[in-house]
Amino acid sequence: MGVDIGKLVNKREISLEELKGKVVGIDAYNTLYQFLSSIRGPFGEPLKDSKGNITSHLTGLFYRTLNLMEQDLRLVFVFDGKPLELKYKTQAERREIRKDAKEKLGKAIEEEARKYAQQSVTINQKMVEQAKELLGLMGLPIVEAKHDAEAQLALMEQKKAVDVVVSQDYDALLFGTERLVRNITLSGKRKLPGRNVFIDIKPEEILLSKSLNELKITREKLIWLGMLIGTDFNDKVPMVGPKKALKLVQENDSFEAISDKVEGISFDFKEIQNVFLNPSFNEDYKIEFRNLDRNGLIEYLTKYDFSKERVESRLDKIMKDVRFDSRQSSLGAWS
Repeated sequence: MGVDIGKLVNKREISLEELKGKVVGIDAYNTLYQFLSSIRGPFGEPLKDSKGNITSHLTGLFYRTLNLMEQDLRLVFVFDGKPLELKYKTQAERREIRKDAKEKLGKAIEEEARKYAQQSVTINQKMVEQAKELLGLMGLPIVEAKHDAEAQLALMEQKKAVDVVVSQDYDALLFGTERLVRNITLSGKRKLPGRNVFIDIKPEEILLSKSLNELKITREKLIWLGMLIGTDFNDKVPMVGPKKALKLVQENDSFEAISDKVEGISFDFKEIQNVFLNPSFNEDYKIEFRNLDRNGLIEYLTKYDFSKERVESRLDKIMKDVRFDSRQSSLGAWS
C-alpha cells in the first residue's frame, strides 16, 4: 500500500549507470510483491512449476537481480520483521481485498482476469524463505528488520551502510530516507490496466531534502500529510486528497490545528508520528558479499522446473562479466 504522495514529490529519471558501484538497499517484501504481481501468465495467473508451486517471485529475483548485478549494483536485501500492532488492521483489510479479488477472479476472463489476479497477490512465509535461500546462493547480503524494512533502510542509509534505498513505496521518505529510487526492478514496458497501451517504466530518484524544500514543509509535516491521506498505520481522512493535505500542513503549525479544521480524524496522530520519527531498528546486522554459488543455484532452480540450459547460460555470462572477488574484498568490511 504505502502513502500516496507520488504526485507531490519531485522525481528525476536516472540511469542504472548512475548507481554503478553503489551499495543499494532493497525493500525485499516490496520487491517480491512487484515480481508476484507483474510476472504473470496471459490471464493474470502466476507462474508455477509442475508441482503447482508459484515461481513468479523466484523468476524475478533470479533474472532481474542478475541484470542489476551486471550493472555493478551491490545489492543488500532487507526483509520486514514482526509488524507493529498498528499495522495489523491494515494487513487485515488487505487480506479482505485479496479475498474479494480472488472471488472475482473466478468469474472474470481475459483483461478483467489479469486485473483481479494482480489485486489478489499474496506472499507467504514459504515464499520468503525461498527468496532468502536464493539470495544466499547468489552471494547477496540479507538483513532482518526489527519491524518495517523502510525504517531499517533509512537507518542504514543514515549510517552510510547503504548509499541508496530502493522501494516502490514512498513510506521510506517518511522514515527519513534521503535518496529513494523506484522502478529499478520493474524498468521496461508495462501495460496500462484495461487498455491495450504500454508505457515505459524507467528508474527514478526522489531526494527527500529537495522535495521538502519544494513543498515548503518539514519532514514532520510530511508525516502529517501522510497521515491525512493514509499510511500503513491508519486509514485516510475522508474527503482529503494529496493536494488538500499539502495545503493543510503548509497552513498549520500543529496537527491539532489541522484536526480542528477537518472531520473524520479517528486515529492517535502522536502514536503514528512516533512510528516514523522514532522507529525501532535492528542494529545488529552485517553486510557481507560472497561469491555466487553456480552449482547451488543450478540445483536449486531446476528443482522448480527452471530450464537448466538457460540458468547455466545466464550464470556463465555473469560470472564472466562480474568480478566477484573484487566485490567481496571491497565490501566485506561493511557493517
